Amino acid sequence: MRASPSTRPAAESGLLVRPVGERALLLETEGTAEAFALHQHLSAAPLPGQLEAIPAARTVLVRFATGAHARQGAGLAAGLEPGARPGPGQDAPLVELETVYDGEDLADVARLTGLGSADAVAAAHAAALWTAAFCGFAPGFAYLTGGDPQLAVPRREEPRTAVPAGSVALAGEYSAAYPGVSPGGWQLIGRTSAALWDLGREFPALIAPGTRVRFVPVREHLEISGSAARPNPGTGTAAGDPGSVPAAVVTAAGPLTTVQDLGRPGHSHVGVGRSGAADRSALLRANRLTGNPPGAAGLEVLLGGLRLRAGKDLVLAVTGADTPLSVRTPEGAERTLPLEEAFVLRAGSELSLGIPAAGLRSYVAFRGGLEAAPVLGSRSTDTLAGLGPQPLQEGDRLDAGVDPGTAVGHPEPAPPLPGGVTELRYVPGPRQDWFGPEGTESFQSRTWTVGARSNRVGIRFEGEALTGRETGELASEAVLPGSVQVPPSGLPILFLADAPVTGGYPVIGVVAEADLDVAAQLRPGSAVRFVPFS
Repeated sequence: MRASPSTRPAAESGLLVRPVGERALLLETEGTAEAFALHQHLSAAPLPGQLEAIPAARTVLVRFATGAHARQGAGLAAGLEPGARPGPGQDAPLVELETVYDGEDLADVARLTGLGSADAVAAAHAAALWTAAFCGFAPGFAYLTGGDPQLAVPRREEPRTAVPAGSVALAGEYSAAYPGVSPGGWQLIGRTSAALWDLGREFPALIAPGTRVRFVPVREHLEISGSAARPNPGTGTAAGDPGSVPAAVVTAAGPLTTVQDLGRPGHSHVGVGRSGAADRSALLRANRLTGNPPGAAGLEVLLGGLRLRAGKDLVLAVTGADTPLSVRTPEGAERTLPLEEAFVLRAGSELSLGIPAAGLRSYVAFRGGLEAAPVLGSRSTDTLAGLGPQPLQEGDRLDAGVDPGTAVGHPEPAPPLPGGVTELRYVPGPRQDWFGPEGTESFQSRTWTVGARSNRVGIRFEGEALTGRETGELASEAVLPGSVQVPPSGLPILFLADAPVTGGYPVIGVVAEADLDVAAQLRPGSAVRFVPFS
C-alpha cells in the first residue's frame, strides 16, 4: 500500500505542515515576510527536540532530534501563527556594502524595470534598506528582501558559468552579493569589495538571516577581496613540521580521496550543508575497529587506487566497498590484508587499495584520527561548498592524532553491498502533490539507473522521464540529504552528503536515513527502485 503525505493547514492560519523524511517538517507560509517571521519565532522559542530551523523563500524547514519529536512538532506547529511580524528592529546588525554600480546587466535591468537608465537602477537599489531573509546556494549567500518592487526582474535566460566574487545582483524580489566565484543566473548590477564569507572570522558569514543591509554607491575602483581572496584555513591536510616524520605519505591518490568525519551540522542558516562521510556507517565501523571516537576523521576513497607509504608504525582499518587490500614491505614482500578489521602497517611499508569488486567508497581510519585543520568544527571536505581539506594528491603528507589509549575493536560483520536491483525506502516528499497519482506510481514502479554524473552532491538517475509534473517554478526551499528532487527533465536526483542547503525543484520523496549509506555505495550503472514506507 502506498503511503500518502500528510499535508494539513494550521487552524485558520494558512500554515501548511509537510513531513520531510523521518525527522523534519516543512512549514509553508504565504510569502517571504511570513517565513522570515516564523524563523525568528522558532529561533527564539524552539519546538521540543528542534535541532535546526532553516528559512527559505516561503518555508521554514525544521529538523528534529528524533521522529517522535517531529510528530510532536507537527501538532505544535499547527498552532503557530505564520502572519508577518515586524521586521528586524533598530538593534539588528546593519552591514553597509560599498558598491560600484557597473554590472554587465545594468542596461537590461533598466529596460526590464522601466527605470530607463543605469543611474536610476543604482539609485533605487541603494535607497532601500534590505534585510537578509534566508541563506542558501553557497556559504554566505544571503537572499535580501525589502527593495522597491519595481526592481523585481527575472533571472537571465542563460546562466553564467562563473559569476565573479563580490558581484551584486537582482533576481525576482531578491538582491544578493556573491561571496565567491560560482555559476549564477542573476542579473548583475554592480560589485562590492566586502569579504562576505571569511573563515578567519569567528562568524564567517558577514550577512546572516535578520541582518539589515544597505548598499552605498562609490565611484572608485574596488579590488574584490571576497572569500576567494582568502586562503581556506582548512585547505590541505595537516602536515605538521615539514621536517617531522609524517604518519603516511600519499604515493597515489586514486580518482578521488577526501578527508571526512561526521560533518558540520548546524550551519544551514548561513548556507553551509552538513557534508561528512557519504557512508556514515562505514566510517563509524572503521573508527570503532581502530579504537577511535565516532567523530574522528578518516579517508573516503572513491573506487580504490589509493596508495599510502607509512612513515611510522600505524594501526589502520579499511571498511566500506569490497576493495582488495595489499601491503608491500620495504624488502619487497607482498601480502594481502583483510577488510573490516584492524591491522598494523609498519613504517616504510606501502598500503594499496585496489578497484572494488562491489561498492563504490572505502574508508580508511588511522588510530588517533587523521589530523587536518577544522573548518566550522569539522575536518570534512565539502566538494560543493569548497570547504575543508582539498582532495588528496600524490606527495601529500598525512598526520595522525594522539593515540586514544583504548582497545581496538573486534571485527564485525558489514552490511551487504548493493547488487542486482537495490531498493531504497522513502517517505513521500513534501512536494509529491506536484506529480499526482500517475507520476507517483511511475516513480515507484520504474527501475532507475545510476548515472555517470553522480557524485557526493547527489545521484543523478537515468531512465524514462517522469511525466505529469506540474509546470511552473517552485520557490527556493531547504532540502536535506536523502531528498529526491525532480527537475523539469523528469529524471530524479537523490541528494547525498554534500547536498545544497536549498533547492528549487519539487521533492517527490525523502530516502530513509538508514538507506543513505547503501545509496552511497551505488556505482554508475546500478539499478534502483524506490519503495514507499510510512
